[in-house]
Amino acid sequence: MKSGSSNIKEKTENAKFSDHKRVHLLVIRLSAMGDVAMLAPVLQVLTTTYPQLKITVLTKKFFAPIFFGIDNVVIYEADLKGAHNGVFGLSSLAKDLRDLGVDAVADVHNVLRTNVLKSIFFLFGIPVKQIDKGRAEKKALIRENNKIFKQLKPTPERYADVFKELGYALDLSKYRYPQKQRLSPNAREITGKNTLKWLGIAPFAQHNSKVYPLDLLAKVLEKLNADGNVQIYLFGGGKEEQEKLESLASKLGNATSLVGKLKFEEELALISNLDGMLSMDSGNAHLAAIFGIPVVTLWGVTHPYAGFKAFNQPLENCLLPDLQMYPKIPTSIYGNKFPEGYEDVMRTISPEIVYNKINEVLFS
Repeated sequence: MKSGSSNIKEKTENAKFSDHKRVHLLVIRLSAMGDVAMLAPVLQVLTTTYPQLKITVLTKKFFAPIFFGIDNVVIYEADLKGAHNGVFGLSSLAKDLRDLGVDAVADVHNVLRTNVLKSIFFLFGIPVKQIDKGRAEKKALIRENNKIFKQLKPTPERYADVFKELGYALDLSKYRYPQKQRLSPNAREITGKNTLKWLGIAPFAQHNSKVYPLDLLAKVLEKLNADGNVQIYLFGGGKEEQEKLESLASKLGNATSLVGKLKFEEELALISNLDGMLSMDSGNAHLAAIFGIPVVTLWGVTHPYAGFKAFNQPLENCLLPDLQMYPKIPTSIYGNKFPEGYEDVMRTISPEIVYNKINEVLFS
């Protein structure tokens, strides 16, 4: 009987070099939106480099539009709150995926649920490779004492490493940005035919420590509105964010809140037509990056060194707080932890700095 490691090697090598069989890879990334978005460029390069591959992505149904237009990629819905909840639900899911004829699995999430799936796939004889999240490096980056402050491997490269382990080395510099998507009639009704520069602004994030104060954002918007050469589209979700953004937009002639007005795929199409995006360290930065839209990101207690800078975006477009005043930054990877006195780090990024950077990416 072969060992597990030799069985994995044999199956992946056979999968890669077979001329008679189309190889079927299962790719697992359940959440969150930004992490799912960073997977899209990697899969485009993967399917372009290895056209014999068939890719099934296990993720939430909501994220499916992120992968539209990538050859040989289909989505399998992960119903984690329903049919696939708990160990029994995951067991049923694994059996269904096995029956699709999956040859190997790339787990680019590596959480408790995916480890349960890994164990079941092992019993089925299906090889699984998992992402190395660099947990020790990230702990060293965010710890208060003896911090090791250096750039860590970007998340898309960590994804690519998983495919390399399965026998499919990738060169992410070969990524080609997709064309602008056609706007829906609904979106066209909102945008009209104005010829101004289109700027998307996504001012919210999962944690408040990553949100630029709205009073400072209002000053940025006022300056942009006064120039009269930029049309602003505000992105967000939920009733609370909708109310805040509609209040901001109501004071400006060239700003529109999109909350509740477009479906996700319509928002993506509009993002592909933007001239620039201003985002926090959040999902919208990564969505814009898929299309090569210049992205200005604002960072609070997190930092781009952790590996979550938007794909192919320059570091100089990442606007950071005053690190001399707040030397413990980054205090966490996701923005959920910070010490007392670090509540207002974003206020050290002045509206003038944000305004000037936006003008630089839109007009230079």
